[in-house]
Amino acid sequence: MNTDTMQLLSALLALFAVGGSLVLLVARLTSQRFAASRNFVEAFRPVALPLAFMVPAFAMFGSLWFSEAANYNPCKLCWYQRACMYPLAVILLVALVRKNKVAARQEVTPYAVSLAAVGAVISLYHYLLEWNPTWESNVCAIDVPCTTIWFRRFGFVSLPLMALCGFVSVVILLCTTYTKKSEVKETAQHMEKL
Repeated sequence: MNTDTMQLLSALLALFAVGGSLVLLVARLTSQRFAASRNFVEAFRPVALPLAFMVPAFAMFGSLWFSEAANYNPCKLCWYQRACMYPLAVILLVALVRKNKVAARQEVTPYAVSLAAVGAVISLYHYLLEWNPTWESNVCAIDVPCTTIWFRRFGFVSLPLMALCGFVSVVILLCTTYTKKSEVKETAQHMEKL
Protein backbone atom coordinates (compact mmCIF):
# COMPACT_ATOMS: atom_id res chain seq x y z
CA MET A 1 0.00 0.00 0.00
CA ASN A 2 1.41 3.41 -0.88
CA THR A 3 1.51 6.39 1.48
CA ASP A 4 -1.26 8.38 -0.22
CA THR A 5 -3.66 5.45 -0.04
CA MET A 6 -2.86 4.85 3.63
CA GLN A 7 -3.35 8.53 4.43
CA LEU A 8 -6.73 8.56 2.72
CA LEU A 9 -7.85 5.27 4.27
CA SER A 10 -6.78 6.34 7.76
CA ALA A 11 -8.47 9.73 7.45
CA LEU A 12 -11.72 8.15 6.24
CA LEU A 13 -11.67 5.54 9.02
CA ALA A 14 -11.11 8.22 11.66
CA LEU A 15 -13.95 10.38 10.37
CA PHE A 16 -16.25 7.38 10.03
CA ALA A 17 -15.47 6.23 13.59
CA VAL A 18 -16.10 9.60 15.19
CA GLY A 19 -19.17 10.24 13.00
CA GLY A 20 -20.72 6.90 13.90
CA SER A 21 -19.92 7.43 17.54
CA LEU A 22 -21.57 10.83 17.51
CA VAL A 23 -24.72 9.26 16.00
CA LEU A 24 -24.67 6.77 18.88
CA LEU A 25 -24.23 9.61 21.39
CA VAL A 26 -27.23 11.48 19.96
CA ALA A 27 -29.29 8.28 20.09
CA ARG A 28 -28.30 7.78 23.73
CA LEU A 29 -29.16 11.37 24.63
CA THR A 30 -32.58 11.04 23.00
CA SER A 31 -33.29 7.47 24.16
CA GLN A 32 -35.58 8.61 26.99
CA ARG A 33 -37.82 10.39 24.48
CA PHE A 34 -37.79 8.16 21.44
CA ALA A 35 -38.23 4.41 21.30
CA ALA A 36 -36.25 4.27 18.05
CA SER A 37 -33.24 5.84 19.76
CA ARG A 38 -33.56 3.47 22.70
CA ASN A 39 -33.79 0.48 20.35
CA PHE A 40 -30.74 1.72 18.40
CA VAL A 41 -28.66 1.96 21.57
CA GLU A 42 -29.81 -1.47 22.74
CA ALA A 43 -29.07 -3.01 19.35
CA PHE A 44 -25.65 -1.38 19.34
CA ARG A 45 -24.71 -2.53 22.86
CA PRO A 46 -23.42 -6.03 21.89
CA VAL A 47 -21.06 -4.65 19.23
CA ALA A 48 -19.82 -1.62 21.18
CA LEU A 49 -16.95 -3.49 22.85
CA PRO A 50 -15.64 -5.10 19.64
CA LEU A 51 -15.81 -1.72 17.89
CA ALA A 52 -14.16 0.01 20.85
CA PHE A 53 -11.32 -2.52 20.51
CA MET A 54 -11.04 -2.10 16.74
CA VAL A 55 -10.54 1.68 16.99
CA PRO A 56 -7.28 1.62 19.01
CA ALA A 57 -6.14 -1.55 17.23
CA PHE A 58 -6.39 0.17 13.83
CA ALA A 59 -4.90 3.36 15.28
CA MET A 60 -1.97 1.37 16.65
CA PHE A 61 -1.42 -0.35 13.30
CA GLY A 62 -1.69 2.97 11.46
CA SER A 63 0.73 4.81 13.73
CA LEU A 64 3.28 2.03 13.39
CA TRP A 65 2.81 1.96 9.62
CA PHE A 66 3.29 5.71 9.32
CA SER A 67 6.43 5.70 11.46
CA GLU A 68 7.99 2.51 10.08
CA ALA A 69 6.84 2.28 6.46
CA ALA A 70 6.30 5.96 5.61
CA ASN A 71 9.18 7.13 7.84
CA TYR A 72 7.14 9.80 9.64
CA ASN A 73 9.22 10.31 12.77
CA PRO A 74 6.92 10.70 15.79
CA CYS A 75 7.40 13.74 18.00
CA LYS A 76 7.11 13.70 21.80
CA LEU A 77 3.39 14.45 21.73
CA CYS A 78 2.90 11.59 19.26
CA TRP A 79 4.64 9.28 21.72
CA TYR A 80 2.41 10.47 24.55
CA GLN A 81 -0.64 9.75 22.41
CA ARG A 82 0.73 6.31 21.63
CA ALA A 83 1.28 5.74 25.35
CA CYS A 84 -2.47 6.14 25.75
CA MET A 85 -3.64 4.40 22.55
CA TYR A 86 -1.57 1.21 22.64
CA PRO A 87 -2.65 0.10 26.14
CA LEU A 88 -6.26 0.78 25.13
CA ALA A 89 -5.97 -1.89 22.46
CA VAL A 90 -4.61 -4.40 24.98
CA ILE A 91 -7.13 -3.58 27.73
CA LEU A 92 -10.09 -3.79 25.36
CA LEU A 93 -8.77 -7.01 23.80
CA VAL A 94 -8.62 -8.61 27.26
CA ALA A 95 -12.21 -7.53 27.92
CA LEU A 96 -13.24 -8.85 24.52
CA VAL A 97 -11.83 -12.36 25.00
CA ARG A 98 -13.25 -12.85 28.48
CA LYS A 99 -16.20 -15.21 28.78
CA ASN A 100 -18.53 -12.76 30.51
CA LYS A 101 -18.14 -9.74 28.25
CA VAL A 102 -20.68 -7.62 30.15
CA ALA A 103 -18.79 -7.95 33.43
CA ALA A 104 -15.43 -7.55 31.68
CA ARG A 105 -16.58 -4.36 30.02
CA GLN A 106 -17.91 -3.12 33.32
CA GLU A 107 -14.48 -3.65 34.86
CA VAL A 108 -12.35 -2.12 32.10
CA THR A 109 -14.52 0.84 31.13
CA PRO A 110 -13.24 3.22 33.85
CA TYR A 111 -9.61 2.48 32.93
CA ALA A 112 -10.19 2.63 29.19
CA VAL A 113 -12.18 5.86 29.38
CA SER A 114 -9.52 7.44 31.61
CA LEU A 115 -6.73 6.55 29.16
CA ALA A 116 -8.80 7.73 26.21
CA ALA A 117 -9.64 11.02 27.94
CA VAL A 118 -5.96 11.75 28.66
CA GLY A 119 -5.06 10.82 25.08
CA ALA A 120 -7.85 13.05 23.74
CA VAL A 121 -6.51 16.05 25.65
CA ILE A 122 -2.99 15.46 24.33
CA SER A 123 -4.30 14.96 20.78
CA LEU A 124 -6.39 18.11 20.93
CA TYR A 125 -3.41 20.13 22.13
CA HIS A 126 -1.22 18.62 19.42
CA TYR A 127 -3.82 19.35 16.74
CA LEU A 128 -4.18 22.96 17.91
CA LEU A 129 -0.40 23.26 17.97
CA GLU A 130 -0.28 22.29 14.30
CA TRP A 131 -2.55 25.20 13.46
CA ASN A 132 -0.80 27.59 15.88
CA PRO A 133 2.93 26.83 15.72
CA THR A 134 3.77 29.85 17.89
CA TRP A 135 2.24 28.02 20.88
CA GLU A 136 5.06 25.49 20.88
CA SER A 137 7.11 25.64 24.03
CA ASN A 138 10.08 23.44 24.86
CA VAL A 139 7.94 20.28 24.82
CA CYS A 140 9.27 18.87 21.57
CA ALA A 141 12.72 18.24 20.21
CA ILE A 142 14.29 20.42 17.55
CA ASP A 143 14.89 17.50 15.17
CA VAL A 144 11.20 16.39 15.27
CA PRO A 145 9.06 19.39 16.26
CA CYS A 146 5.44 18.87 17.26
CA THR A 147 4.41 21.43 14.66
CA THR A 148 5.47 19.12 11.81
CA ILE A 149 2.47 18.33 9.64
CA TRP A 150 3.09 15.14 7.71
CA PHE A 151 -0.16 15.45 5.78
CA ARG A 152 -3.61 17.00 5.86
CA ARG A 153 -6.43 15.20 4.14
CA PHE A 154 -9.60 17.08 3.23
CA GLY A 155 -7.83 20.23 4.39
CA PHE A 156 -8.07 19.46 8.11
CA VAL A 157 -7.45 15.77 8.91
CA SER A 158 -3.93 15.19 10.23
CA LEU A 159 -2.38 12.53 12.45
CA PRO A 160 -3.28 14.24 15.77
CA LEU A 161 -6.88 14.73 14.62
CA MET A 162 -7.11 11.06 13.68
CA ALA A 163 -5.86 10.13 17.15
CA LEU A 164 -8.40 12.53 18.69
CA CYS A 165 -11.18 10.90 16.66
CA GLY A 166 -10.07 7.50 17.92
CA PHE A 167 -9.98 8.54 21.57
CA VAL A 168 -13.36 10.28 21.35
CA SER A 169 -14.87 7.23 19.63
CA VAL A 170 -13.68 4.89 22.38
CA VAL A 171 -15.10 7.16 25.10
CA ILE A 172 -18.47 7.44 23.35
CA LEU A 173 -18.68 3.73 22.51
CA LEU A 174 -17.96 2.67 26.08
CA CYS A 175 -19.92 5.36 27.93
CA THR A 176 -23.12 5.37 25.88
CA THR A 177 -23.54 1.60 26.13
CA TYR A 178 -22.33 1.29 29.72
CA THR A 179 -24.31 -1.21 31.79
CA LYS A 180 -25.20 -0.61 35.43
CA LYS A 181 -23.81 -3.00 38.05
CA SER A 182 -27.28 -4.35 38.86
CA GLU A 183 -27.77 -5.22 35.19
CA VAL A 184 -24.35 -6.90 35.13
CA LYS A 185 -25.30 -9.08 38.12
CA GLU A 186 -28.58 -10.07 36.46
CA THR A 187 -26.76 -10.92 33.23
CA ALA A 188 -24.11 -12.92 35.10
CA GLN A 189 -26.78 -14.88 36.98
CA HIS A 190 -28.57 -15.55 33.72
CA MET A 191 -25.31 -16.75 32.11
CA GLU A 192 -24.63 -19.10 35.05
CA LYS A 193 -28.07 -20.69 34.65
CA LEU A 194 -27.31 -21.45 31.01
